[in-house]
Amino acid sequence: MTRPGEEPFIAAVKPLVDAIGGEMLPPDEAGQDDVVLAWEGADVVAVRLPQLADSLDHILAAMERRRGKPLADLDRRAKQEVVRTLEARGAFSVRHGVETVASALGVSRFTVYNYLNREKDS
Repeated sequence: MTRPGEEPFIAAVKPLVDAIGGEMLPPDEAGQDDVVLAWEGADVVAVRLPQLADSLDHILAAMERRRGKPLADLDRRAKQEVVRTLEARGAFSVRHGVETVASALGVSRFTVYNYLNREKDS
């Protein structure tokens, strides 16, 4: 049973956990790599962080939801903005990141590299 005050804490952190593609579970089910969050000195919830590759898919899906349409349907300028945002979030340090982003945007890897290089030249 949860103590008074724990439910608001869980409700407060849920949007963050959802945004990173994490999973919330009881603290007693936490694994070695999970992050246990405490409230007023007691463990309340554990957060299982996603694998990096899963995070990229989650980020791309969230960007589509925010824009209200598939990323492949965006115009060139909007696709360049998506690439800038993803670069800032480290998406291209993930193995096959360029390929994953290119597929989501409906462009070639070469185009994604051009978008990345354009930013570095300006």
